[in-house]
Amino acid sequence: MAGIPRSSYYKWLNREPSFQEQENEKLANAMILHYEKVEGIFGYRQLTLHLRRQLDRAINHKRIYRLMKLAGIRSVIRRKKKKYVKSTPEQIVENLLNREFTAEKSNEKWVTDVTEMKYGQGQKAYLSAILDLHDKSIVAYVLGHSNNNSLVFTTLDLALKAAPGTSPMLHSDRGFQYTSWGFKRRLEAHGMTQSMSRVGKCIDNGPMEAFWGTLKSEKYYLHKYQTFEALKKDIEDYIHFYNYERLQKKLSCLSPMEARAKAA
Repeated sequence: MAGIPRSSYYKWLNREPSFQEQENEKLANAMILHYEKVEGIFGYRQLTLHLRRQLDRAINHKRIYRLMKLAGIRSVIRRKKKKYVKSTPEQIVENLLNREFTAEKSNEKWVTDVTEMKYGQGQKAYLSAILDLHDKSIVAYVLGHSNNNSLVFTTLDLALKAAPGTSPMLHSDRGFQYTSWGFKRRLEAHGMTQSMSRVGKCIDNGPMEAFWGTLKSEKYYLHKYQTFEALKKDIEDYIHFYNYERLQKKLSCLSPMEARAKAA
């Protein structure tokens, strides 16, 4: 039916795989092992970065994309949009950051926010974190039962303890904790400049929103948590993974803490 000699068919049937096919098979095996190790949260971009480091060779991201399709795997990430909730501020400041999401050095510009998570039978937990715009590392974080001033103030105290003697600009949205006089006095006591997003403009705090999306997609949305302790353990494990192991292309394929140490 194909119009080819029988000898050609049997020659093809018994042929040795080409060098390129053997390389693709090895690469696909390494790719699948890494994909399973991180519970499927990586897409072709992250897998490419990690395989380049692991194999110490140049690998085109299109090749990994093609091999993922052949293997029938894809990232399990599901992005969620955050709804903006209005609050009545005690005091507000201008958007001094003005979407300048880069910094020349560590502890020059920080961004912060609080996000909500659920566990058990509809119980809520709140995660407050501070992110450094120079290396995208999480400087400090606190997971608590209540979204209150104490949660945010403790996060700031931990960040200042982790970076003593620094006075970075701190940018946030207009949440009630950040617009309180108590928070402003704490910043002034440490010589820090305060910046706030405009009303309803989540993009003004884009890097922090991006981190929440990454954390929730790569860890929180993949599990159902019955207890606060189980949620807390996974958050702690993921932030350590993000800071020390998760490579970022914009950081020259380094993890945030590797980039921080290199700058230091």
